[in-house]
Amino acid sequence: MTCLMNLIDEDSEINAEPLGPVSCIDVENVERPNKKVFSNGDLYVGDFKAVLPHGKGKYTWSNGMVYEGDWAAGKMIGKGLLLWPSGERYNGDISGGYLHGFGTLTSPDGSVYEGQWRMNIQHGFGRKKYSNSDVYEGEWKEGEHEGNGRYFWNNGNKYTGNWKRGKMHGRGVMEWVNGDKYNGCWLNGLRHGSGIYQFADGGYYFGTWTRGLKDGKGVFYPAGSKRPSLKKFCISLGYDNGPKSVLSQCSSLNLEGSTVKKRSVRRSVSEKISVSGVLRSSGRISHKSAESSRHSDSTRESMHHYSSGTFSLDSDGGQSEVQESTAVVYEREYMQGVMIKERVRGYTELPKKAEKKTKHHAKETKKSSCFGIFKGKNSYHLMLNLQLGIRYTVGKITPVPKREVRTADFGHRARITMFFPRRGSQFTPPHKSVDFYWKDYCPMVFRNLREMFKLDAAEYMMSICGDDGLTEISSPGKSGSIFYLSHDDRFVIKTLKKSELKVLLKMLPKYYNHVKEHENTLITKFFGLHQITVHGKRKVRFVVMGNMFCTELRIHRRYDLKGSTHGRCTDKDKIHENTTLKDLDLSYEFQMDKSLQKFFFHQIALDCHFLKSQHIIDYSLLLGLHFRAPEQLNGLLEPPMMPNIESSPAGQGLTTDGEVLFPSKGLLLVAHEPSSVSTDPGPHIRGRPLRAFSLGDKEVDVLVPGTGRLQVQLGVNMPAQANQKLSRDEADSAEVELFEVYDVVIYMGIIDILQEYNAKKKAEHACKSVKFDPLSISVVEPELYAQRFINFLKQKVFPEQP
Repeated sequence: MTCLMNLIDEDSEINAEPLGPVSCIDVENVERPNKKVFSNGDLYVGDFKAVLPHGKGKYTWSNGMVYEGDWAAGKMIGKGLLLWPSGERYNGDISGGYLHGFGTLTSPDGSVYEGQWRMNIQHGFGRKKYSNSDVYEGEWKEGEHEGNGRYFWNNGNKYTGNWKRGKMHGRGVMEWVNGDKYNGCWLNGLRHGSGIYQFADGGYYFGTWTRGLKDGKGVFYPAGSKRPSLKKFCISLGYDNGPKSVLSQCSSLNLEGSTVKKRSVRRSVSEKISVSGVLRSSGRISHKSAESSRHSDSTRESMHHYSSGTFSLDSDGGQSEVQESTAVVYEREYMQGVMIKERVRGYTELPKKAEKKTKHHAKETKKSSCFGIFKGKNSYHLMLNLQLGIRYTVGKITPVPKREVRTADFGHRARITMFFPRRGSQFTPPHKSVDFYWKDYCPMVFRNLREMFKLDAAEYMMSICGDDGLTEISSPGKSGSIFYLSHDDRFVIKTLKKSELKVLLKMLPKYYNHVKEHENTLITKFFGLHQITVHGKRKVRFVVMGNMFCTELRIHRRYDLKGSTHGRCTDKDKIHENTTLKDLDLSYEFQMDKSLQKFFFHQIALDCHFLKSQHIIDYSLLLGLHFRAPEQLNGLLEPPMMPNIESSPAGQGLTTDGEVLFPSKGLLLVAHEPSSVSTDPGPHIRGRPLRAFSLGDKEVDVLVPGTGRLQVQLGVNMPAQANQKLSRDEADSAEVELFEVYDVVIYMGIIDILQEYNAKKKAEHACKSVKFDPLSISVVEPELYAQRFINFLKQKVFPEQP
């Protein structure tokens, strides 16, 4: 008895298994040379080679399944037709007993897939028409939409853009049959990131979304209003490179940060959003609410999930209203779909604002001309050199047996130096950049620091040196430094001055001991110190740091707080979505749990004592705020009744595909459960969980509606209440602040710790003290700086509760 090739199972669902149980060829049961009947009732009619099917032939299983096509040595290889008893049929390439190559699968429900296959799974380019006449054509991966593709709904809606794991993900354009259009970023099937919504009547909304809800700043142009060029608008929001930089924000999303369940071939995406700008009166809503409500736009957008398992989306129909005056536009700010601020502007103001921004940016470019040699193509070479060097040194130091650091591991002499010729060498790979010299300072020290911060060497290299590359971001300060952001947002790479390099090397032994002793330190985490020298050009020094704002929550406000007042405010015309504000711009006080606040100030005191001992000044608290929409407006977020929408467990809002889309209650502290929160290490994770007084001094997590359960640590995921300080009557102002109290999630850390109080700074202090109040200027001696810094945080930012 000679066994035949495994054949396809009668189950209509294609899977990545060989095509079914085999029959055995009983040579004694041969009736004719080209026909064989097997003992189990299977029948083969066709060509043979010896006793095995070879050439053309038809095999009929006893259960009614049929294959007719090419054979080779007893295996189905080549082109053929497969028929299942259920009525499903496949016509195309087969290899090794698998659907592999190009072929067409027709299902009994009328759906048809025509395209490429790999091991019984749709993989490559293909087109599928679903039973309800929806059509997807584009790239597939492992049976799901992934890559570039277009989806056509039977009601006329269309999406063109990127997909990931069966969902709209990345950059894409959604067009509704009513004429509305959205062009921007998507995440897991929802609008997420920067985008432009164009209404059928001619209105536009330029802004940002989070999980399908408007979140952050934007500008609404009513129908009939004159709009500035897209480039000028983008500049006015702070994207200095124009439209390209707005939509490139899609690439900076942490695409791997969310867990997506694997689905069958038939995919479904649903979204259901309802947001109203009509404000209800509440005891904690400011006096501006009634005034602003007449400007608010009624917003409604929904995506339905039908039982057919395919897609259906509805637009923001009706949002763009015809205004009485088309000479105005509305600068708005949203939090989870709720408008919390509005400013009425003449449309002529925005181009002027953009023009000022352009001129200001040009001045900043000239100011940072010390790095001008690395603009354009050279900037790309600089980034590539950095990746090559880090890959080399991390790979070199990682295999070295772990040991405690020694005195010889510190200082400017503790380094690895290597030349990277473009053609490659015995120790370095060939590359597409220019020849350069690479220097890695204190490799053993930073290797131990990375392990201390629970960073895996392979993950570190993939984050910085992976194929996705680094993103260059504009400098928020006056230093003229170049900043790079890793593709997963975990690391920030900053260029250093020679003086800063010396300070870091000098303080590194004490820094190492401090972060080792205090795992909850708020001081910047350093992961590597490097230098690149290109032939004929100056040296460029880099430090790799953790990104304090690496979170799935949107950071709505950023503040750089020093405790000084002179020059510590920002021109309103220069404020945009990504502006880092200063001390005098802070209009909130924050109330935290007593235990969280006590622990915070205890650690601040320890960190400031360390910085004072190293004669460091000019450091600041980088404060990031994620605002939650006011809880009293939850009723406005209830969606209209739609078919086939299932309710989630009580209190969690409405869900589709297991994802909470609507905030249904405020932040909630709960007892810490390690199994319920993510334990993935990262540069933004600091130390152990914190204990809360309100929960009996137990370790806590915070429940964030619409996001999940987050572990509370010092400087990370810290819940608080932000109370707006209304210092003056703004009744006649064109800018309307709608609320006074918000729940916030706080992210913070101490940055810019490489400025020593040296002779130059002493002279600067003496000079400025003549013109200004000596206590108001930033440059003061270290002990006074530390005390003023702590007092400012205690009195102005996190005042003690009465």
